[in-house]
Amino acid sequence: MANRTVKEAKNVHGTNPQYLIEKIIRSRIYDSKYWKEQCFALTAELLVDKAMELRFVGGVYGGNIKPTQFLCLTLKMLQIQPEKDIVVEFIKNEEFKYVRALGAFYLRLTGAALDCYKYLEPLYIDNRKLRRQNRAGQFEIVYMDEYIDELLRNDRVCDIILPRIQKRTILEENNEIEPKVSVLDEDLDDELPSDEEKAEEKEASRAKDKDSSSVRRPRRARSKSRSRSRDRGNRPAQSTNRSRDYYDELEEYDRQRNRARNREPQFEEHDRRQDRDRDRQDRDRMRERERDRERQDRDRYGDRDRRERDREWDRERERDRGSRHDQRERDSRGERERRRY
Repeated sequence: MANRTVKEAKNVHGTNPQYLIEKIIRSRIYDSKYWKEQCFALTAELLVDKAMELRFVGGVYGGNIKPTQFLCLTLKMLQIQPEKDIVVEFIKNEEFKYVRALGAFYLRLTGAALDCYKYLEPLYIDNRKLRRQNRAGQFEIVYMDEYIDELLRNDRVCDIILPRIQKRTILEENNEIEPKVSVLDEDLDDELPSDEEKAEEKEASRAKDKDSSSVRRPRRARSKSRSRSRDRGNRPAQSTNRSRDYYDELEEYDRQRNRARNREPQFEEHDRRQDRDRDRQDRDRMRERERDRERQDRDRYGDRDRRERDREWDRERERDRGSRHDQRERDSRGERERRRY
């Protein structure tokens, strides 16, 4: 009886308010010590005192899924279903930040899209720190504005699946809510240049471009190799005034050719040894490939097919041997008859 929803409670999103929390988590809350001792027979007035005692937010933690006090009070609010004015007072409470966090979470679970944007978006200016307990039981720091942003954007907060709400852009297109105005717009407007300043900047940039185009750009220094190759290509073939670099290149080419011709014997022997090793590796690779092919044939046909194939080969050999024997007999018979005549 203590875990039932009050009779005066209305359905939220077409279902019992307590069913907004999953059955497994709900049963864990019913079995918890805090629920049995502290949440029994709580009313909307007494719930405020319990919310003021909260020191962190969170869902469930530990391997056996223990609920936090924050989640227990959330389920109690779903059970007794306090009036909307009380929830709004929770959200507007500036002295106790965890009371505000509890009211915002309850409103996100039960409220309509318009109410969520109307009452939760003003909390973006609250930058106070909140302690949140994660699934491992450890505490982490989260800011109030970040927590509110998670409520409006994420699908799951504090291990509870949040009901879907309409996007803000859809409500703005239907003129159900005013467009969102950022507090930074005024600062951005002050920093943006006016039309006159933009025109002056355009004129200055245009004059600067004219000045830069009128100034003659310095010629890039050509590299020696490129100029040398271009000059060498432009010279006639029979020219006798060859530069010193041309003869240096000819000498270097001759040295390399002579070095290639007069290679030492040990290098040639090394090359021949490498060729032999390479040929040996190719032969080994071919043998291994033949073995793999024979192994695949054995696996494919099996022993029985191999025996049948051997018998067929034996028959063919016998047939060939008999045909050769018959041919010899005919040849010898013909030879005897020729001798007789």
